[in-house]
Amino acid sequence: MNVSLSFSLKCPPPLEPDFVPAALWNRAFRERVSAADGGKPFGIALEQPDGTVSVYQTKILPTTDPHAEALNFRTIERLVKFLLWQRGGYRIYLGGDHELASRIAALYAPGGTREFDFHFMGEKAYRRPLEILGVRFDELPTPNEAAVELGGHLDGCRIGFDLGGSDRKCAAVIDGEVVFSEEVPWDPYFQSDPTYHLNGIRHSLNRAAEHLPRVDAIGGSAAGVYVNNEVRVASLFRGVPDDVFEEKVRRMFLDLQAEWNGVPFVIVNDGDVTALAGSMATGDTGVLGVAMGTSEAVGFVNPEGHITTWLNELAFAPIDYQENAPADEWSGGLGVGAQYLSQQAVGRLAPKAGYHFPKEMPLPERLIAVQEAMEKGETGAAQIFETIGRYFGYAVAHYADTYDIRQILALGRVTSGAGGDLLLREAQSVLAVEFPDLAERIQFRQPGEKEKRHGQAIAAASLPEAG
Repeated sequence: MNVSLSFSLKCPPPLEPDFVPAALWNRAFRERVSAADGGKPFGIALEQPDGTVSVYQTKILPTTDPHAEALNFRTIERLVKFLLWQRGGYRIYLGGDHELASRIAALYAPGGTREFDFHFMGEKAYRRPLEILGVRFDELPTPNEAAVELGGHLDGCRIGFDLGGSDRKCAAVIDGEVVFSEEVPWDPYFQSDPTYHLNGIRHSLNRAAEHLPRVDAIGGSAAGVYVNNEVRVASLFRGVPDDVFEEKVRRMFLDLQAEWNGVPFVIVNDGDVTALAGSMATGDTGVLGVAMGTSEAVGFVNPEGHITTWLNELAFAPIDYQENAPADEWSGGLGVGAQYLSQQAVGRLAPKAGYHFPKEMPLPERLIAVQEAMEKGETGAAQIFETIGRYFGYAVAHYADTYDIRQILALGRVTSGAGGDLLLREAQSVLAVEFPDLAERIQFRQPGEKEKRHGQAIAAASLPEAG
């Protein structure tokens, strides 16, 4: 039975009138719970193999509400998926309603609707089976959050690198000053032999080292999930067969560290390094970096100025609760960030705005065509960026429910040019109209030119503490 909550959008996206913002749904749900004598407590705890435990507490509708079962399931199921991709974990405790927990657990199993999440989080990210346990609310584990003391170390002679899908960047840094930087094109995605990747990274490290009297530390960033410098899931190695990945890729950066005589060496997700670069550039903390590129990439520096152990893979986290939301082509997830805050969103919305591109036309070229149309003042192009901007505003409000955000660092090709300017204006307008308290607290910013050129490399180089 499809049961919905009643609310209206003050800033509906023009090309997606059926958009159901998670932020508004959750606000309406909380109001309904409050009206029902305050509801009953419910908690979600996510545990990582190192003992880190993240806990989120809320309340759900009591059985006296005629639609409690359907609304509780829809709301908590969406919330569990969001928290799983935001924070990560291999064991999830659902406390407060055993029947609800059992229904959600059935989804995260072989053959279940969340089978992709089950395999990704269990076998790949944390190398142990994903499990969901129903417990009493008072049996939820105690929070044990971990912040990683990474970044901000600028002393000595350092190498910083960033591994992208089309190029790899590397820089030599002495006491915070870049003395050498280089971008080298490469094509890692569909290489089946990881020797290609290893030799490319070695080449970049050696090139940077030629400009340093010694190497005190090495820091790097790349898209993917990295745990204790092990590669767990990374698009750079998508072409490598599983058995070869296990043998030659998983410990690649630990092997590289050994080649460099064991100097402090750290590799982390590129989204976190982007947020760290933004934090270092301005001195601000509570920075959520959102890059709208081929997909959505996110990183977070908490109010204490640290990177956390959270995954921040919000490309797979839902922001649209409409029943027939667009499906992510890889994970199968409905209404997730990648379909709304990326080049994929531009490609998906283009036909609705009157732009029909050949099927074989790559997304970056479609974005360029829409941006050129925007520069010409075409209404359809403006509607695309206006729509994405409104998605973004509602998404930021949803993110603010679980992140302590002071600043949004917006970057990526979708945010560039006149279209990007309109996008950001619309996002801020959504906050001002729908969430004025957030509009007062959250500042939007884009990186400056120096930050774009060197910020990522300096931030990556600053990750390890020199020995």
